Amino acid sequence: MWIKRRIQDLIEANTDPIQVFRGPRQCGKTSLVLHVSPSFREISLDDGNIRSLAERDPELLLKQFDGENLFIDEAQYAPKLFPALKRRADLYKRSRPTKPKTILRITGSNQILLDRTVKESLAGRASFFDMNTLSVEEILNFRNVPIQQILYTGGWPELYNNPDNIREPNKYLDDYISSYIDRDIVLSAGIRRQKEFRKFVQMLAGRVGQQISFSSIGQECGIDTKTSIEWVSILEQMNTIRLVPPYSSNLTTRLVKSPKLFFIDTGLACRLQGWTSSSPILTSPQQGALFENLVFSEIYKLNLNLQLGWNIYHWRSRDGEEIDFLIECKSGQFLFLESKISSQPTKNISKLREVKRIFKSQVPRSILVHMEGDFVLADQVPIRHLADFLINFSQEIGTI
Repeated sequence: MWIKRRIQDLIEANTDPIQVFRGPRQCGKTSLVLHVSPSFREISLDDGNIRSLAERDPELLLKQFDGENLFIDEAQYAPKLFPALKRRADLYKRSRPTKPKTILRITGSNQILLDRTVKESLAGRASFFDMNTLSVEEILNFRNVPIQQILYTGGWPELYNNPDNIREPNKYLDDYISSYIDRDIVLSAGIRRQKEFRKFVQMLAGRVGQQISFSSIGQECGIDTKTSIEWVSILEQMNTIRLVPPYSSNLTTRLVKSPKLFFIDTGLACRLQGWTSSSPILTSPQQGALFENLVFSEIYKLNLNLQLGWNIYHWRSRDGEEIDFLIECKSGQFLFLESKISSQPTKNISKLREVKRIFKSQVPRSILVHMEGDFVLADQVPIRHLADFLINFSQEIGTI
């Protein structure tokens, strides 16, 4: 069965000759491209023979498909293919200057390798679509699943397409960690201290929703601060984690400057923390941080899927005032979001001293995002409706 993706409408409306889809393995890139490109000829560079020909004689490979629209899967494995793709796109644009359409769709799961080739070869010729795992909204539109199960399982499409997998996601996630984190990232980034890197990633998973100290986590893993910073940068580049910066302006001298850490997929964070089922999480000290991570993931994926151009911050003052998220829209308007398991608010954001000092009489709207429930109130939104709320908010302020 097909799981509808939010980003699909943007892809189908785009007419650039080349479209590039970036994102981690198994997030649904190939399935989506095949779905929107039924007439495209697929060339998978996971096939060693095809990959070898693409590197040895890319023109010969492409000549076999003259006149056909192509879908090239895992293109980062054949960097010598990209100049040939560039020429193919340029010839097409000269022949169709007024009514362009997409003739090449390219996917890549290894962002490090892809960036080395695509940015130089296809600059100005391609549209880029960043993808990740399913959002809460996309999952619930496909299958009615408890929120705590989504928190634990994450958004991997294969787990929801196969009901047997959703009940037992542990092996799937273990295999993913072994293949993508322990192999793909380590090899492409040239990381030699593999055991330390695995421990480092596990320790990051235990710190979701926290401000990160590169020196502290480095010491615990037996690496220096510089290596800690490099490894975090690699994991960000590979679409595994995100650092959310603190809000900053010329008035924010009393706000802390450290970023907060989140995994883009909570299933990966839960498995790296060692959880083997969903129910114990909700009685553990990690429940609040993991739910905050799920809220971040929902905001982040919607921003990605609709290319809204939001800036996402966290807020914490030196006096202890803390707010989980602050979204800055392209229009310059803001929205505060607090995440709580319960729907009972714990603070009035508009009364916080630093918020009033910085925003003065124009204090942004604030909402509480909670875990369960099906009703949206003026300032309380269950996470199952967060995407719809944010879209409506963007429409109200004229940014969609």
